[in-house]
Amino acid sequence: MSTPTRDDIPSTGECYDLIRRHRMLPNIIAHSEQVMRVALAIADNLERDAAVDRSLVTAAALLHDITKTRSLETRERHDETGAALLRELGYPRVALIVEQHVIFTGFLPDGPVEEREIVYYADKRVMHERIVSLEERVRDLRERYGKSPEIMELINTNRDFVLGLERKLGGAMRVPLETAIAALPTVPPAGEPEDPR
Repeated sequence: MSTPTRDDIPSTGECYDLIRRHRMLPNIIAHSEQVMRVALAIADNLERDAAVDRSLVTAAALLHDITKTRSLETRERHDETGAALLRELGYPRVALIVEQHVIFTGFLPDGPVEEREIVYYADKRVMHERIVSLEERVRDLRERYGKSPEIMELINTNRDFVLGLERKLGGAMRVPLETAIAALPTVPPAGEPEDPR
């Protein structure tokens, strides 16, 4: 991704202001905080030559479900409306990641690790607020949404993509991916995290 400018990435405090302003439900906040922890466990354990912006990972993980609460009533695509909101607020790089946390496009298996890949993968490892295996997450998706053969096929195709993404991320880390994630608490601690800047 491009060289960061600090004014286009909200601080952790600004993220929590947005979370409060958009009345995110407590369970969605807890999920987002745990996604952030998983994403940072990955980002913090990448090889030194990986050019990943930690503050961008933090903000995108915390805000990836910024419009999900309202989407429960409106049935809007929260990835699209969340990205639109963040663009309006002047956070286009965060918006790009939020926009791609449901449907990922342009994956480059041999390219450099990107912040959007980290957040996407972390989201797939957190079910509600618990860290789970990919298989457990896929099983849950099949049970909740697999109402037709077409949807089941999409879930299975996405599983294969996430496994490829997992291989890419794991290959760019100083420690095994599962070791980095296993060091985190499975249920998140309470309270706002410190700003990573």
